[in-house]
Amino acid sequence: MASLLGTSSSAIWASPSLSSSSSTPSTSPICFRPGKICRSKLNAGIQIRPKKNRSRYHVSVMNVATEINSTEQVEKFDSKKSARPVYPFAAIVGQDEMKLCLLLNVIDPKIGGVMIMGDRGTGKSTTVRSLVDLLPEIKVVAGDPYNSDPLDPEFMGVEVRERVEKGEQVPVIATKINMVDLPLGATEDRVCGTIDIEKALTEGVKAFEPGLLAKANRGILYVDEVNLLDDHLVDVLLDSAASGWNTVEREGISISHPARFILIGSGNPEEGELRPQLLDRFGMHAQVGTVRDADLRVKIVEERARFDSNPKDFRETYKTEQDKLQDQITSARASLSSVQIDRELKVKISRVCSELNVDGLRGDIVTNRAAKALAALKGKDRVTADDVATVIPNCLRHRLRKDPLESIDSGVLVSEKFAEVFS
Repeated sequence: MASLLGTSSSAIWASPSLSSSSSTPSTSPICFRPGKICRSKLNAGIQIRPKKNRSRYHVSVMNVATEINSTEQVEKFDSKKSARPVYPFAAIVGQDEMKLCLLLNVIDPKIGGVMIMGDRGTGKSTTVRSLVDLLPEIKVVAGDPYNSDPLDPEFMGVEVRERVEKGEQVPVIATKINMVDLPLGATEDRVCGTIDIEKALTEGVKAFEPGLLAKANRGILYVDEVNLLDDHLVDVLLDSAASGWNTVEREGISISHPARFILIGSGNPEEGELRPQLLDRFGMHAQVGTVRDADLRVKIVEERARFDSNPKDFRETYKTEQDKLQDQITSARASLSSVQIDRELKVKISRVCSELNVDGLRGDIVTNRAAKALAALKGKDRVTADDVATVIPNCLRHRLRKDPLESIDSGVLVSEKFAEVFS
């Protein structure tokens, strides 16, 4: 890992600033009269089914897009600068397996996310949240609550896609990839989105209020203690992550919007494991153990004390290493599509999955993607057996558990089978 990440085993991306332009046009809300929209699909994907004798209020339907201007963009940028400082990714000692899984998912989000399980107090949440500084800059449609990609229709909301198809020019701004924290107490309405009750009561407006899945589109959704989250919410998250879309049916409103994100979960195995069918939906699985070396433990304690006493100066000491990793990851994302993997390696990967009795084909697909991402991170254009050996335990071991009462394999079975097939 040390050679992989440069002179040190860790480094960080510098956070690119959010660009703002005084000439950025604004996106204004659009209202429709109920007498002219019956059984018609609106720009935001909202469909109203009017009922008889329910016209007590003068009701209009508002587009979910919100106004944005250069002043608001500057305020947003300033709030980012004054936000609570994040512990640098470069300062995290050890835990190379967890860091590698996170980096590979940043390079190729289609890997399917990471499930991180380990002892309490081992830096799981700290490491994941330190990814904020590693996330690259992307272009989004200004004022769109779904972070729509102005160039890729698959990442566009319904309204933006219709505007682009009509040949309209949509305002575009650059912003950093978003990371959304999902608290354990979140409700399904807050996660998926619901009716804006305040506008309905005060303004007579029936409007859709996007949830956390909309905010996480084209970003990262992090769930700490995911094994304690209600099963029905885990199902919603995994379904959206797999399909890339979230569909909401609430009080006469029907709306679908893109929800493609990297799902990262962490938890303590002492508090229980996820069901096997839910574990299978996570692309990779990382195990985190407690550091036993006394000198290394002292170093971790001293580094944390330095950060707590002066976060700004502490982050400056790691800026060089973070810049190196930022360049490395940016280059890997750009070259990922050109990385090749030989058919012979693909056949051997599938043999390992088959002989380990892995259900389905997700294991094969994820292992191929992770190996290509690792090769791109190393600056290579072709996958080798060593790349496969590095990632295959993380891609397969959580798929071996058939009985919910069994524990997850440490990776020994996968490594032994790999050595047998690739010998």
